[in-house]
Parts: sequence; C-alpha cells; structure tokens
Amino acid sequence: MPKSGKIEVYHKGSARLGILLQADTDLRIYNFCDSDWGACPLSRQSLTGYFVCLGGSLISWKTKKQVTVFRSSAEAEYRSMAVATSELVWLWTCLASLGVFLEQPMKLFCDSQVAPHIAKNSAFHECTKHIKINCHFVREKLEAGILTLSHVGTKEQLADIFTKALGKRQFQYLKSKLDMVDLRAPT
Repeated sequence: MPKSGKIEVYHKGSARLGILLQADTDLRIYNFCDSDWGACPLSRQSLTGYFVCLGGSLISWKTKKQVTVFRSSAEAEYRSMAVATSELVWLWTCLASLGVFLEQPMKLFCDSQVAPHIAKNSAFHECTKHIKINCHFVREKLEAGILTLSHVGTKEQLADIFTKALGKRQFQYLKSKLDMVDLRAPT
C-alpha cells in the first residue's frame, strides 16, 4: 500500500479524535521541544518542533523545517529550545493580559544533554560562537525565572511525534500521551 494510503487510513481512523480542555486543569505550562538534526536527506536542513500543554491538555504545537543548515545537533536542539521559548513567552504574555498569572515557572523539556547546559552556563559561550546571539534569550528567560529546563528521556519525548519518523509502537505510545478523546462518544 502506498504511503498516502496509510495516511488516509490513519486520518479516517482518527477523525473522531480531539483534544479536550479540562475545566479543572492546573495552570502549569509544559513544553516538549525537539529537533531532528539534518533530517532532510537532500538539503540536510533540520526539522524542529514543540508541543505545549496547559495542565494535561495540548494547546499549541508546531513543526518546521529550518531554513539554514545547522553545524551540530546541539545547535539544532538549541534552536528548537529558542523557538519553543518564544511560544512560551507569547503564552505567558497572553495569559497575563487576560489576568491569569502563573504561580510556577513554565517547564521546558528537552532530550538533549548539551543544549540545556548551553542555556544555563555562559561559560560555554566560547565553544558556541556559531550559535546566533538571538538564541541566547533562552538563558535570559531562565534567569528571569519564568522558565525552567528539564531533561526528558528519548522514549518520553512527546515532540518526536512531530519531528521524527517513528515506528508504529512508539507512535501509538506517544499518541496515547496526548490525552485525545473520542469527540463523538456519549458523555
């Protein structure tokens, strides 16, 4: 069966699924970000993506093929963190304008070991000159206390569903973590 047939079958089988925003959710924002370094076999451009949850509910996500070729996987992961941080800052500002103030910093999960070290430690600057200065605003948000960084294991990296070609078992596992519900099921 051609790939498009498989995609159509998946869409037909999941047309009833949706994301339910719980009324009693906690006001914590979680973000999972990831990168697939050099994912495009022709251009070697990276794929970056993020996944944002309010409490347990998915509220925002994005996947993008980057316009430049990154020189390292750490740079690709750090760019992913920077894009995710931009989204988090926007959400934080949007909620504040609605009179909703978060009691805890937003949490950014990344499966890279190096990228969070770059964000937390300015001493890494000499070996990371090739990373554009505008990416270092992640550090600024960490220091301001509106963001915390946490490591997440590769098997638990929810953003992989948007950035990597996964096997059926891993795809189904990550999809189950999205808290999708059957919208047509009786309540």
